[in-house]
Amino acid sequence: MLNIRILVVGKVKENYFSQAIVEYSKRLSRFAKIDIVEVKDRPTPEKASAAENNEIIEREGEALSKKISNQDFVIALAIEGKLISSPDLAENLKKIPVEGFSKIDFVIGGSLGLSKQIKQRADLKISFGRITLPHQLARVVLLEQIYRAFMINEGSPYHK
Repeated sequence: MLNIRILVVGKVKENYFSQAIVEYSKRLSRFAKIDIVEVKDRPTPEKASAAENNEIIEREGEALSKKISNQDFVIALAIEGKLISSPDLAENLKKIPVEGFSKIDFVIGGSLGLSKQIKQRADLKISFGRITLPHQLARVVLLEQIYRAFMINEGSPYHK
C-alpha cells in the first residue's frame, strides 16, 4: 500500500477544516496510508522585515526537512509550481510507485511559503492556481484532490 504523508506547517484551528480532513483521510484509507505531520509554525511579527521573514521561512523549512527521507518522493505545493489538473495528479500518483517510490510526501508551507531548501529538494512542485490559500484550507483541497486522483485512476464517476 502506498504511503502518503502531508507535511505541513501549523495546526488546524477551525473545527470545520478538521472535519473535512478526517472525512477525506477516511475515504483515502482504502487506497493509501495517510499521515499528516505538523511542524510548529513560527510567529510572524506584524511589521517583520524581509530578513525576519526569511529567518522564519528557513526555520520552518528546517523542521520540514527533518521529516523527509532521501527515499521519499517529495511534492511541494508552491504558487510558482506547475499548474496541475486533477487528471495530471492522478497520472502522477499512478506513475510514482512504478518509479520505485513507496512514500510520497506532499509539503505545504506556512503563511510565508516554503523555504528554498524544500523547493530544491522537491521532486515535483505543483500549484492549484495562482491564488494563495490558508494552509488549513490548502490541506483540505489537497486531500480532496488526492482522493479525486485515486477515484480517476479507479474509473469512478466521482470525477465529472
